[in-house]
Amino acid sequence: MAPLNRSLALGPVTLRSPLVGASGTVGSAVDFVSVASPDYYGALVAKSVAPEPWVGNPPPRLAPAGAGMLNAVGIQNPGIEAWLAEFGPRLAGVGVPVWGSAVGHGPGGFAEVARGLEDGGVEAVEVNLSCPNLDGHGLIALDPDASARVVEAVRQAVSVPVSAKLSPNASDIVAVAGAVWDAGADWVVIGNTVWGAAIDIESRTPRVAMGSGGYSGPPLKPIALRAVMEVAARIPGLPILGCGGVSRGADVVEYLMAGASAVGIGTVHFAEPRAARRIDRELARWCRSHSVERLSDLVGVALRGVSLP
Repeated sequence: MAPLNRSLALGPVTLRSPLVGASGTVGSAVDFVSVASPDYYGALVAKSVAPEPWVGNPPPRLAPAGAGMLNAVGIQNPGIEAWLAEFGPRLAGVGVPVWGSAVGHGPGGFAEVARGLEDGGVEAVEVNLSCPNLDGHGLIALDPDASARVVEAVRQAVSVPVSAKLSPNASDIVAVAGAVWDAGADWVVIGNTVWGAAIDIESRTPRVAMGSGGYSGPPLKPIALRAVMEVAARIPGLPILGCGGVSRGADVVEYLMAGASAVGIGTVHFAEPRAARRIDRELARWCRSHSVERLSDLVGVALRGVSLP
């Protein structure tokens, strides 16, 4: 049997591996590769950056919750100018494509960060839509029109590929996905954390200071997988990076079969920074045992004959 062909197309980008290090779990990417080998990834997405420094939320900001994890970090970051000064000169030496992640409270802020990221050398810009609207009411990712305005501003500001990170909290994620694709996104990332909470019953207080936060880890996978299937089935041709609860090679197979062309690895990094090596080997072992020579042959196969509500 021929060696496994891991190469996959994600919109205009060809990835050497379907595994993508998810934003917020691989730091700046520059520091991450001092701990884990970049060889098992198709790309690494750096932590989100804003136009100006964000201090984030008060502690505690991370907490275990069942088989998953809560986070209420608040996208703490030093701002684009400081980020570029510290990490920009070292991006070229990471050994794998680095994608930037932009946040802001309105289209102009996102566009400003995206321009800075491109100037700094990132190879794509992920638009993190899980931020409050400028008026403070609701996440941008829940509103198709607001999401489209942000993506359109970023698309006009940069020449590198642009992706939009969507939220499974959206009441109609298909509408949001269609809106950002029409606005110029090259692919969508499905998804991000879901809202969750946990209580410390001894102290009688929430486990994170904000009361609730984003829930991630293995329990998120069925939720994100369904969102991937729904978007893939209803918007054929829209490239998808599936993300949520991936910790095994079999999880990658599921996301590919559901219609994703690449798969993000996130929360597992906190417990196992070198998880990609193991996941890659498990993926290759599964493919050998099922006579799969090209990962691209798996993309969307589970959608045949599926009828989603």
